[in-house]
Amino acid sequence: MSSDVRFTDFKSDKQPTWCPGCGDFGTMNGMMKALANTGNHPDDTFVVAGIGCSGKIGTYMHSYALHGVHGRALPVGIGVKTANPNLEVMVAGGDGDGYSIGAGHFVHAVRRNVDMTYVVMDNRIYGLTKGQFSPTSREDFETSTSPDGTHQQPVNPLALALASGATFIAQSFSSDAQRHAQIVQEAIEHDGFGYVNVYSPCVTFNDVDTYDYFRDSLVDLGEDEDYDNNDFDQAKEVILDSEKEYQGVIYQDEDSVPYGERMGFTEDMSRIPDGAPENAMDLVREFY
Repeated sequence: MSSDVRFTDFKSDKQPTWCPGCGDFGTMNGMMKALANTGNHPDDTFVVAGIGCSGKIGTYMHSYALHGVHGRALPVGIGVKTANPNLEVMVAGGDGDGYSIGAGHFVHAVRRNVDMTYVVMDNRIYGLTKGQFSPTSREDFETSTSPDGTHQQPVNPLALALASGATFIAQSFSSDAQRHAQIVQEAIEHDGFGYVNVYSPCVTFNDVDTYDYFRDSLVDLGEDEDYDNNDFDQAKEVILDSEKEYQGVIYQDEDSVPYGERMGFTEDMSRIPDGAPENAMDLVREFY
C-alpha cells in the first residue's frame, strides 16, 4: 500500500455518462477518497460492479475491475478476495442489483464475513431501465410499473444485514461528501465485510427521494453522544425505525474475524506455483 496516493489516482480517463446531478458521482468520489485515505493504490485495488447505473462505476475508476451480470457482483468479489487476500476488494451495486436478484448473494456474503467492502447506491428506483419501482421504493410510490403505488412494503436492507449476522452496517448520503467518504473509509478499515448503503438520489426518475428530502430528513448518528454502534440492541432500534433516515456507522462488531483469517487463507492463490498443482487442488477441495 502507498501512503502518497491521491484520490485522483483512482479516476479513469473515461467520461461518466450518468445524468447530470446523479448521486452516483458523489458516491464514486467518496469511494475514491476512502481508498486513497486508507493508503490503497489502484494496482492493489479490484472493483466489481453489477448491472444498472451503478454498474458503470468500475469503468470510471482506475483500478482492476470487472463489470459482471445482474445481482452477481458479490460472489465475484468473494472469489477475487479469496484467491488473492492482498487485494483491496470493493463491490459496488444498486438497490435493484443488490436487493432484488442479488438478495440471496447479499445474505450469504454478509454471513460469510469476507474482508471486503460493499457499497450500494440506493436511489429507490430502477434508473437504467427508465424508472420502474425497486425493492426499496415506498409503498405508495407511483411509477410506470406501479401507477397506483407498489402495494408492497419496501425491503429494509439494513435489517436484512443485521439478521444475517453483519459485522459492519453503515449508511451515508452521497451529497454529504466528507461524511460519506469517512463512512466508506471506516468500512474499508473494518476487519470483515464492510457494508454501506448510500442514499444516491436519481434526479431523472425519482422526484420523491430527492437531495432536499435527505438533507431535511437525515439524522447523523455520529452527532449523538449516547449512541453506541457496538450495541446490537441500539442498532436494531435504529434500523427498525421507519420514521427517520439515518447516516453513520449503525453497527460494528469489534470482535469480527474475517472469513479468510478463520479459514487460514493468507497466500495469493491466483498464481499457482509450477510443479504444485496437487497443492492447489487440496486448497480448492478444503474451501468447498
